[in-house]
Amino acid sequence: MNGINMHDMPVGERPYERFEQVGEHGLSSAELLAIVLRRGKPGQSVTELASELLMTFNGLAGIAKATVNELQTVSGIGPAKAMEIKSALELGRRLLATTPQERPQIKAPADAANLLMSEMSFLTQEHLRVLLLDTKHCVQKITTVYIGSLNMALVRIGEIFRDALKENAQCIVLAHNHPSGDPTPSSEDARMTKQVVQAGRLLDIEVLDHVIIGRNKFVSMKELGLGF
Repeated sequence: MNGINMHDMPVGERPYERFEQVGEHGLSSAELLAIVLRRGKPGQSVTELASELLMTFNGLAGIAKATVNELQTVSGIGPAKAMEIKSALELGRRLLATTPQERPQIKAPADAANLLMSEMSFLTQEHLRVLLLDTKHCVQKITTVYIGSLNMALVRIGEIFRDALKENAQCIVLAHNHPSGDPTPSSEDARMTKQVVQAGRLLDIEVLDHVIIGRNKFVSMKELGLGF
C-alpha cells in the first residue's frame, strides 16, 4: 500500500504549493524535509512523517548525526529515503564548510523562526531564547535564558539582556515555544514583550521581534502589534 502523496493533502498544506507561495525561507524544516521525502506512509502525510523524524532525532542536527540504518528505524523511511536525507544534509554541510564566515541574517520573523523551529517545536517545556544580532542583523549568538513557565515574576529582564550587553549586540529577537503546539500569544506573552521592549529602549538595544513557536508554525508579536 502506497503512502499518502502530497496531492492527497489539502492544498494549503502541500509543501510544493507552500514553496511557490512563500519561497524556501518561509517553509518550516518539516516542510523542507517533506519535499525531500516526497511521500508519506499509509495513514500519515509526508509532512507528518517529516515531523516524526525531527521529533525522533531532536531536530535537524540529530538527523544529520544519525546513520542511514538509524534513520530507517522510523517507520516509512527505507534505504532510499534515508540516503536522500543524508545527501541533502551533506550538501548543506559542504556549503557551510565553504563559507564559514557566513552567519544567518534575520530579515523577517520567518528567518528567526526557521532557525529555531526544527528543535523548539518539540520541546516539552517552554524555553525562552534570545538571538543576539549585529548592525546588519546577522546572528552573533543564540542564548537560552529561561526554561519553564514564562511568568514575568520569574523571568528577569536583566537576564534577557545580560549576554546582549556582554557581546555588544545592537539588537535582539526573543523567541519562545508553546509545548501545546499552538503559537497563539497569551496575555502574559504580550505583557512580557512590552516590558522587554521598554527595557531595550533604556539600554539602547532594539528588540526587533518576539517570535512564538508552535508545532511547525509560528507567530510574530510585532506583526500582531502586541507589546510593540
